[in-house]
Amino acid sequence: MCQFCIKHGEGKKWYLQAKNYSEDMLSDIRRRRLIEKFLSHPDVIERGFERVSRLNKTPRIIRDISRTLLTRKMKKLHFGQVVPMEDIEEIFELVNSVVRVACLCRHISLNEEKRYCYGISLGSDGGQLAGIIRGVDKSFLSGPNGVGLETISKQEALSALRKHEREGLCHTIWTFRTPFIGAICNCDRADCLAMRSTLIHSVPVMFRAEYVAEVDPNLCVGCRECMRVCQFGAVAYSASTGKAVIAAECCYGCGVCRSVCEKGAIRLQERAEVPVAADLW
Repeated sequence: MCQFCIKHGEGKKWYLQAKNYSEDMLSDIRRRRLIEKFLSHPDVIERGFERVSRLNKTPRIIRDISRTLLTRKMKKLHFGQVVPMEDIEEIFELVNSVVRVACLCRHISLNEEKRYCYGISLGSDGGQLAGIIRGVDKSFLSGPNGVGLETISKQEALSALRKHEREGLCHTIWTFRTPFIGAICNCDRADCLAMRSTLIHSVPVMFRAEYVAEVDPNLCVGCRECMRVCQFGAVAYSASTGKAVIAAECCYGCGVCRSVCEKGAIRLQERAEVPVAADLW
């Protein structure tokens, strides 16, 4: 299990513990200020990502130390984990309300409003988190259509998340001063700063999922649709067998590949049961 499961989940999946969504945690003034700063100043996040990008040009010893320190800092403040759809459904059994807002990463990378982020809360009508969001500068939250923060039902949110999955986006959960979990996002490596930081610039700001995908060669027909949607380059095609193959050491366990497999040839297995991937986070 990942480091957070041991530290914040008592050896179980940490994001399935109701205490990590507690409204009481939002009484912490440092956490409230972090959320307010995060939402009010996308320029600060953009500059931070630019600094991460520039690490590639620094001497190796400085680069390695900086990456380690940045990841350590982010684990305390704002860290994510890839979560497949079945665990998202369990999370929604814990929380009481969902609000949808524009994605900060897409605002920065595309300068467009893309509503891929979902605030989750044990409170009603978005709880204290929604109150914090409503109180900050909404310029990037509302966008040109002025929708702003949307309170939606859990069923509406699940339907939207399944649609995002079919588009090839993987689900991630995010902390605001760990272990408090306040959001679910839907990421791809083209537009998501966190995914680009993790995969392209080797500064991990998200854990892999607690799972690894596996292809059943008896069911696979070699359509390669799973290759098309994999954000992590974990799926290959064997010309010799005419089948897809998943490299467990590259797989983040998002399960998105399953959503486009019409033959049901892909399943998720517990990461701990796959020796080559068990300790890869």
